[in-house]
Amino acid sequence: MDLTQSRYEVEGSVAIVTLNRPDRMNALTATMRNELIEIFRQADNDDTVRVVVVTGAGEAFCAGADLSSGSSSFDSTIQDGREVSISEHRDGGGQIALAIFRCSKPVIGAINGHAVGVGITMTLPMDIRIVAENAKIGFVFTRRGVVPEACSSWFLPRIVGISKATELVYTGRVFRAREEENSGLFNEVLPRNEVLPKAMAISKEIVENTSAVSVALSKALLWHGLSEDDLQSVHLIESRCFYWAGTQRDAREGIQSFLERRTPRFTMKVSVDMPEFYPWWKEPEI
Repeated sequence: MDLTQSRYEVEGSVAIVTLNRPDRMNALTATMRNELIEIFRQADNDDTVRVVVVTGAGEAFCAGADLSSGSSSFDSTIQDGREVSISEHRDGGGQIALAIFRCSKPVIGAINGHAVGVGITMTLPMDIRIVAENAKIGFVFTRRGVVPEACSSWFLPRIVGISKATELVYTGRVFRAREEENSGLFNEVLPRNEVLPKAMAISKEIVENTSAVSVALSKALLWHGLSEDDLQSVHLIESRCFYWAGTQRDAREGIQSFLERRTPRFTMKVSVDMPEFYPWWKEPEI
């Protein structure tokens, strides 16, 4: 698709997604939402892409939703010229979050500047978050008379714990990233000019040393394991995945490269080589 509010570039095996409305601090619009959803679909289907890095153009990462329409910005009763009921409405931030969550590739947020509202909630389904230390962060929904979105009521407590999540959401306060350096919200808090290079360094480590299929299965085990009912359920699916992986050529290459003290040359592809029981979870009907 033609991208007007975002950029998509592939360097080596790393896809770099850039929110691209720097004059508006990359505030999210319906157009940007649709572009991001399509970008993650494309990255997921491209075997040459091993890791996706998301960043922002200019000084900000994303200042939240575009509020240029004024006090009715959050009124969703009319969409695309027609009336939409409460049962029909689907939160745009949530659609982005689902697209990121469903992507089988690791997704790294290179949060190069301010991330407020959907600007921070859209990063929660990302696997790793690297942030600029001076970036302003805020889950500001209660200060705008609305509620958390982008599936953040599911992600945030799992990332920082329920008590910290309630503090951040109930107060809606805006804080500098370095203030929550130890909360678990961010993997690394760095000077702004080090954020993207760090994200790329982690990406390179994944690309050069790991099996694409192993990473995709590991991502699914980690995220979907959060919703399993008990340890026995986790044990059963891990056992199935490990049994299957142990019979595949990437496992043989992983062992052989270790014995020969060389970098592995994995050849399996996510598009065609995943096990027949993947995905093992059931997507709810919407």
